[in-house]
Amino acid sequence: MADSRAANTGDTGHGTGENTMYPGQQQQQQPGPYGQQPQYQQPQYQQPYPPQQQGYQPYPPHQAAQPYPPHQYNPHQQPVPHQPPPPAQHVGEGRMRLDPNLTPDQRDLVLKIQAKAKPMAYGFVLGVPLLFGGAHYGFTHSPVGFAAAAAGLALLAFGVFNLLRMQALKRQLRLITPDAWRSPAAHLPGARKAATQAAYLNILLVLLSLAATGYLLYKGAGWGAYGNSLGFGALMLGAALPFGMALAAATTVPQLLQVIPAGAKVGRSLYSIIFVLATTVTGEGIKSVDPTAIAAGGSTLLICGGAMALLGKAAKRMRGETV
Repeated sequence: MADSRAANTGDTGHGTGENTMYPGQQQQQQPGPYGQQPQYQQPQYQQPYPPQQQGYQPYPPHQAAQPYPPHQYNPHQQPVPHQPPPPAQHVGEGRMRLDPNLTPDQRDLVLKIQAKAKPMAYGFVLGVPLLFGGAHYGFTHSPVGFAAAAAGLALLAFGVFNLLRMQALKRQLRLITPDAWRSPAAHLPGARKAATQAAYLNILLVLLSLAATGYLLYKGAGWGAYGNSLGFGALMLGAALPFGMALAAATTVPQLLQVIPAGAKVGRSLYSIIFVLATTVTGEGIKSVDPTAIAAGGSTLLICGGAMALLGKAAKRMRGETV
């Protein structure tokens, strides 16, 4: 009885530890009491993904997306307006940078005005000395000087002609320039007060320019310019510059009375020219230890610096901007 239990226990493999099955162990095929039993094996599972190697990057590095490569049509891009190229520059010529905010029409007019500025400058710079110096030589030495005066008169007329053409182009430019029109804030008391203040400052500019003209003519006597034909022509050219500035400043006063911001901008530019000249006078006075030149140049520097600051604020107030 006990032997039969032991035999049955060994056949089934549940009695002792010798017949215990472990994972991965193959079972020996033994005949059972009911004949040959099927053999079962534990399925072998493999890793579905290969092991990650060192330095493996599942995603490529991020790059800036370029939906439209260069030189390819972009339907969402706004068309760039055509701008005319700047005039050709030669060696030794200065180049003025234009405002990038100009419209194509404004840029075209500005380039035309700049093109007329050169012949106008040549006409005045060469015509004024020849005219006055030649006339001085004709009256004091020989009638040959009147021929030079005639040539200077022709050059001066050429300069005036280009100046008139420039003025016509500037009038066209004012028609498409916001600052050349009456300010939209002209009904405000602050804008009218700023325009009146700018008008007074430009009247002061007229007086300063005329004073500079008289100062040069007065100093010319000490320089001996009136007894020399070349010196007299150079003196007249030097005196013509502040006199022209006085005329330009006088034309801005009616604009400022109409609350047009362009008048303040022109006055500020003219004040900057006198500021540079006053700096030169002050420097020469310091070198020569001339108290009169130092006092005149220093006071002019203070007046011009303050006027430039006030005109800049006045232009902003006339545009309706906060200062």
